[in-house]
Amino acid sequence: MGANGRTLSTDEVAALRAKTEAVAKLLRERLAGQLEALRPLFAPRRLLGRHVRGGARDEVPGAERAFARLKESYAATCGRPFALPKELDDEPLSVEPLLDIHPFEYAHTLSGDGRAITVTNPVRWVIAYRSGYTLAQLESALANRATLRTNDARQFLLSALALEQLLAAFPEIGELLRELRYEVSIERRPPLGELPLVTLTSALPAFRPSDDVIAAAVRFSGVPAFIEVVDLDALASLADPLRERIAAAVR
Repeated sequence: MGANGRTLSTDEVAALRAKTEAVAKLLRERLAGQLEALRPLFAPRRLLGRHVRGGARDEVPGAERAFARLKESYAATCGRPFALPKELDDEPLSVEPLLDIHPFEYAHTLSGDGRAITVTNPVRWVIAYRSGYTLAQLESALANRATLRTNDARQFLLSALALEQLLAAFPEIGELLRELRYEVSIERRPPLGELPLVTLTSALPAFRPSDDVIAAAVRFSGVPAFIEVVDLDALASLADPLRERIAAAVR
């Protein structure tokens, strides 16, 4: 059986819950500290120069091409489901140089009764430049069009596109994150259309127990949501990227 759907008893899941919370808190705080230390590398002005509000007035090599690509990407993603105006003027963009960490959530349908629940992976996160919306707030606003704040939605889109483009322009950032034992990937979520989101996944995995156990937990809590549990058995086999690279070099 794969990582998800693993057979555990309700008591085993309950015993792992406290451990999962402790590990998830430790890993998130670790990530927050690392992203703060790496903040200069993520500065959007490194990519867009004068096209970022408050950015350097000096010329940044490649900034004009990067801004043109950003405008193209925005035009391609601002339609459904956002229904935002396609045109961007040449005024400096408001892209905050601070990274927020958003929980990684996904929808899961229970096989027994067909109920849809929200599952959180406690060792995977979406990172994005700070904007007027969190990821959850944006998805909620899109589900209820009357509450969508156009300017904040536009800022979230531009910030997400800028971060994806920054990582592509400076691959050494992704390499550094991998050395810190994160898997770096780009995620597209159905509620957000083709908008690319940068996700980081810890080297320590988590898994979703069987639907029967989840259904019992949901009935007990009364909330249609569940948090995956960390796979502590995987601790002994965590990969060491440096060791693997050295071994490959001398092989």
